[in-house]
Amino acid sequence: MSITNKRELSLLTHDEAEVVKVSHYPALLELDRAGVADARRRLRTLRDTERTFARQKAREVRGKADARGGSFPGTAERPLERKQVFSSAMKRLNKQASRLDAADARAAHTGSARRALAMRKAAPAPHHPAAGKTASGGMNAATNKKGATSVPPAKVGSVSQANKNAQAKRDKR
Repeated sequence: MSITNKRELSLLTHDEAEVVKVSHYPALLELDRAGVADARRRLRTLRDTERTFARQKAREVRGKADARGGSFPGTAERPLERKQVFSSAMKRLNKQASRLDAADARAAHTGSARRALAMRKAAPAPHHPAAGKTASGGMNAATNKKGATSVPPAKVGSVSQANKNAQAKRDKR
C-alpha cells in the first residue's frame, strides 16, 4: 500500500524529508546521474538504519533481546513504516537510474547507426562481376558436364555381346 506525501512528512524528520522529496516526480526529473547516485546512497543508509531498529523492536517484543536506548519508545510499527517510505523512495530512484541508462544506451546506438550510415554512403560503389552469358545472341549450346568417355565406341558393345554369348553357352548345357 502506498503512503501519501502528508503521511511521509509526519513520519520523517526535516532532513530525512528533504532526501525523500528529491525522489518525487518534479524533482526527480531534474536530477543528473551523480545526483541520483548520491540520493540512492543516502536513502540506502537511512533504510538500513530503520530496518535495524525495526528488527530490534520486534526482538524486544518477543522477549529475545533487551531494550536498546531509552529514547526509542513504541512498537516496531513506526520503524517499519519509515523503512517503507525509504524503500519506496529507493524504488523511484532506481527506476530513474534505469531510465537514464536506457536513454544513454539509446543515444549510443543512434550515434553508432548514424556513423555506420555515413561510412556506407562514403564508401565507393561495390564492384559487380560480369553478368556472364546473356540471351542476346540466341540460344547457346549447353556444355556436357559429364565429360567424354575414354572407352572406344567399338569396345562398348562388345562387352555386352560377350556377356550374351557366355549366358547362351551356360543355357545350352
